[in-house]
Amino acid sequence: MLERSIETKIHGRYLVEAPRPGAPMFVGFHGYAEPADVEFDRLRGIGGADQWIVVAIQGLHRFYRGRSHDVVVASWMTIQNRDLAIADNISYTSAVVESVAKEWAAAQTVVMSGFSQGVAMAYRCATHLARPVQGVIALGGDIPPELDTARLSRIPFVLLGRGIRDEWYTPDKLARDEERLRLAGVNVEIVLFDGGHEWSAEFADAVSRFLAGRKSAR
Repeated sequence: MLERSIETKIHGRYLVEAPRPGAPMFVGFHGYAEPADVEFDRLRGIGGADQWIVVAIQGLHRFYRGRSHDVVVASWMTIQNRDLAIADNISYTSAVVESVAKEWAAAQTVVMSGFSQGVAMAYRCATHLARPVQGVIALGGDIPPELDTARLSRIPFVLLGRGIRDEWYTPDKLARDEERLRLAGVNVEIVLFDGGHEWSAEFADAVSRFLAGRKSAR
């Protein structure tokens, strides 16, 4: 048996809300088995986000949650054809950002946010995008292994979050991520909160402050 891969065209889905042309962009990536709608609500719930063009990008690999056909969710990738999926996702998410930026004449300020599986995509998009990114918000997910120090150095600021009862994003993973980022010259802020693998209200407050700092620095 021979296994082959072939490139094909596929359409992705994203949600966007813009307060006005020329606003900065706040781009989010959902976790595993979530739709873009969940990430969109997370971003819109951040204090001060109403001053940003909010964009939630949905993973290309859609499926039904459980046995119900009422809820469609998505994943960013699996181990199968991993390198090809990474390239596809980088091309796709970069195209979304550029399309939104063009449609709304967006400011140069761009901040990426990811939760769980979406964290890896936030880092990938931030380090491959043609335009500079002012910061990455990462909660409950680690830096993908293929990003080297040179790539990571393109990110000036990272907000790293972890719930102290999160069994997946462990203290060791957080420490490794912090080390990799600092070696790349990235300014790192760490937020630990009383919770598990979740987007908490306490973390949302930290994100609000982080956004305010990036907006004022543009």
